[in-house]
Amino acid sequence: MRLVSLALLAASTLALSACDKAPAPPVQESRSAVDAPPQIPVMGPERRILAFGDSLLAGYGLEDGESYPDRLEQALRARGVNARIANAGVSGDTTAAGLQRLDFTLKSQPAKPELVIISLGGNDMLRSLPPAETRANLEKILQRLRQEKIGVVLLGMLAAPNLGRDYASGFNPIYPQLAEKYGAVLVPFFLQPVIDKPDLMQGDHVHPTAIGIDAIVAATVDDVADALPRR
Repeated sequence: MRLVSLALLAASTLALSACDKAPAPPVQESRSAVDAPPQIPVMGPERRILAFGDSLLAGYGLEDGESYPDRLEQALRARGVNARIANAGVSGDTTAAGLQRLDFTLKSQPAKPELVIISLGGNDMLRSLPPAETRANLEKILQRLRQEKIGVVLLGMLAAPNLGRDYASGFNPIYPQLAEKYGAVLVPFFLQPVIDKPDLMQGDHVHPTAIGIDAIVAATVDDVADALPRR
C-alpha cells in the first residue's frame, strides 16, 4: 500500500471537524436493501449487525441508502444472508466518544446484535491524540463486547505519514494487536480500496464517494459474512 497517499487524510482534518459533533441521531436501521430483489433468496432468521463508529459509517456526504452499512446490508442479502444492519455511526466521534455511548447504543437495540462492526480511531489520529489513549479506549470497547459475547469486525486505520514515524509506530499496531488479543476479525486498513483513487473520494479527500463505498463493501463483505456466528 502506498502510505504517502494518506497525507491527504491529514490535510483534511478540517473537513472532519466540520461534521464534528452534531447531536447523535437516533440509531436507524438500514432498509434500502428491501427495495432491490436479492440475487439469491434470503433465507433463515434475521442476522442483526451493529455498525458502530464515526463518519465513515454514518455516511457523511452521501445520500440516503449510500452509507457503508446500507450497502453492506444489500451485499449480504444478495448472498442470501438475512442481514439487518443498524447504523450507529456518528460523525466526528473519537474512540473516547464511542466508548462513552457504547452501553446506551447496545441497550437501544431492539434485539441483541450478533456482530458489531467497529470503525473508530481515524479522528483520534487526525487530531494527533496519543495512541495510548486510542488503544485504551478501543480495548475497553472490545472488552465490553466480549462480556456480551458479541463478535467483532474491527476496521483498521493507519496514521498519516506527516505525523511522523514515532506516531505511526504507536498508532498502526493498535488494530492488529487488539484484534488478535480479542479474537476480532480484522480489516487491516478500511480505506485501502479507495486510496490513490481520487475519483472514489469526496472533495475533502477523507470520505469515500458512493462508488468508493461500493468498492469498500466489495473488499470487506466476505470478512463480515465469515464473522457471523455459525448456526
